[in-house]
Amino acid sequence: MTDKQGGGALFRTKDIVRSSIALGLVTALAAACGSGATPAPSVSAASAAPASAAPASAAPASAAPASAGASTAASQWTTSHPFKAAFIYVGAPSDAGWTHAHELGRLAVQNAFGGRVETMYKENVPEGPQASQVITQLVNQGANIIFSTSFGYQPSMVAAAKQYPNVLFEQATGTALAPNLAEYFGAGEDGDYLSGMAAGAASATGKIGFVAPYPIPEVIREIDAYTMGARAMNPNATVRVVWTNTWFNPATERQAAESLVAAGVDVLGDGQDSPTTGQVAEAAGLKWTGYDSNQESFAPNAWLTATTYNWGPYYVKEVTDAMNGTWKSHFYYGGLGDGFVVMAPFGKSVSPATQAAIIAKENAIKAGTFDPFTGPILKQDGSVGVPAGTTLTVMQKYALNWFVQGVIGSPKG
Repeated sequence: MTDKQGGGALFRTKDIVRSSIALGLVTALAAACGSGATPAPSVSAASAAPASAAPASAAPASAAPASAGASTAASQWTTSHPFKAAFIYVGAPSDAGWTHAHELGRLAVQNAFGGRVETMYKENVPEGPQASQVITQLVNQGANIIFSTSFGYQPSMVAAAKQYPNVLFEQATGTALAPNLAEYFGAGEDGDYLSGMAAGAASATGKIGFVAPYPIPEVIREIDAYTMGARAMNPNATVRVVWTNTWFNPATERQAAESLVAAGVDVLGDGQDSPTTGQVAEAAGLKWTGYDSNQESFAPNAWLTATTYNWGPYYVKEVTDAMNGTWKSHFYYGGLGDGFVVMAPFGKSVSPATQAAIIAKENAIKAGTFDPFTGPILKQDGSVGVPAGTTLTVMQKYALNWFVQGVIGSPKG
């Protein structure tokens, strides 16, 4: 493992462990409540200086206050005795997608507190037993709070929370809670509904392709929302799904995207960490919706829009609470309304009428007057998935394992 300053440039493929763990845990959750081979991780540490992002509002605290290790008064953290915030990345900050967005969040923390906070990260950490080793290393380096950024880390985070009660832990995209373990993510599916609207409006044939990573609820609900958004603009639209079984592998993503082009689609979408799908769309003269980050520069002629995540305000708030001794365990699910989920700028080919329709629907989501997962919603086979007048809860969305009408492909992968 190599120590570095600043962002790393390594690329990686992500382990399918996340997929199998996710399916097992959400199945158990539903019963209870009605991101290939990866290089060794590397680490970066950096000190901090004053930043701008305002904290996003967090969900109500639901568990006991943090342990004594986080209760030191904020005044105790100084440039000579800084608070330490650590981040575990499934990829590299250079991926232009998921990890890049988290890295922007880490930098927001680094810049928000002067030298009173030191941030560090480990990149390309496999999802599996090695994550536990990485967590132990960060604890030994003095981490006061550790953020892990992929679902497959959850078992290691749960175990570490028990082993190190004086350290705070936060897990992205998970469901487990403990007095010193919180969970956080956002309603990306709402943004994907809006991206789907852009795709449906842009498609002349109604044939849309989607390059998808793993067949887990996180991805399935986003494909469902994307398809419903596309059909809101074009009732006959279909979304053909090709699974890659990787979060980041440009060669595999390219092959999947090219297979969709060969199948006759005229718009591409994806849930991958790289902009490769967009580059294929650009080369083929098609349109494209991205994901995770604003990736317009990689395929400016193809670009329509994308769902992005604004992690910085959340991270700044959580570190602030931890430093003040006011941190509490919680389940946070941000969205368009509180600025956690943000739509990327429209591409130059998105018409004013389409932009207006998308913005109107976005405002309805923010106002709470529209939810993509309010019935009636039919499953792929025509049976009722969500009855009329019923809206899926967040936990039901976390367990979603079926496709809506209009999707071509299997939700099983």
